[in-house]
Amino acid sequence: MKLNELEAALEAVLFASGEAVEIDRLAEALEWDRQKVIEIADSLAEKLKEAGSSLEVVKLEDKVQICTKKQYAESIRKALDIRKSLPLSQAALEVLAIICYNQPVTKAFIEQIRGVDCSGVIQSLCAKGLIEEKGRLELPGRPLIYGTTDTLLRCLGVSSLSELLPVDEGQEEEEKVIDGVFEAEEGYQISLEG
Repeated sequence: MKLNELEAALEAVLFASGEAVEIDRLAEALEWDRQKVIEIADSLAEKLKEAGSSLEVVKLEDKVQICTKKQYAESIRKALDIRKSLPLSQAALEVLAIICYNQPVTKAFIEQIRGVDCSGVIQSLCAKGLIEEKGRLELPGRPLIYGTTDTLLRCLGVSSLSELLPVDEGQEEEEKVIDGVFEAEEGYQISLEG
């Protein structure tokens, strides 16, 4: 196949899925090797950028997705009558930061760091699709463990949690993780726009 045909095939699969698709799954479905998928995804991303498209190819850890650019979020929201998402509470930001830097974690671990019950906050973050259950620990009681989702990566505008700011050694544990995630720019608030 020619490069244009390869890009078109990948674009079709990503568009049809509507969600991030694992690179290995794409390689299997398109009968290419993993490196070829990455190269074609990069090529497609560059092609969309050069064409001034409203779409972009986004890499999320070991997944790839086609999304609309952030600058069109308000127009999309109005056209589809989507309610504007509310910023997260301070408690939700704290829990999210703890999970980002320590995942997978249990509710007990989060509560130990914060010193308060986090059941409602965890439930809210799961409902918003920012965190999810990642399984259970092999300990008595088999507690649930939580981790972040692709939705959170899109909201933060990063392709991997490794892109977050490093944690400073001199700060208290709770303060370290909160500042590390959400200090990127002054007045930064995470919202479900991505």
